[in-house]
Amino acid sequence: MTVIVLSNCPVGLRGFLTRWLLEVSPGVFVGSPSARIRSALWAAVDEYAHEGRALLTYTTDTEQGYTFETRDHHWQPEDHEGVTLIRRPTDQPTAPARPPRQGWSTAAKRRRYGR
Repeated sequence: MTVIVLSNCPVGLRGFLTRWLLEVSPGVFVGSPSARIRSALWAAVDEYAHEGRALLTYTTDTEQGYTFETRDHHWQPEDHEGVTLIRRPTDQPTAPARPPRQGWSTAAKRRRYGR
């Protein structure tokens, strides 16, 4: 089983993929091509996707039973002790920590002085 997911890719590339795969949803292609055809399809996706993103997953003889390949995708597959995991980048900038405020909090003042 092979699944290719395209985002922001030319319409011609989608038409090219429909020769060998079934488009079950816009940009999602499913099929069972041979390994040679799958690698040729992925080479075509890599060549013609331009600024688009693509994700390929297919069945293999691993612990999980499948593997991933990505193109211009922010999430990257990484091998961790034989298991492929997806690493998501952290987009949050590290802000400098503010020093704690000095003195009593408003709640503590009300509790202490009864207002």
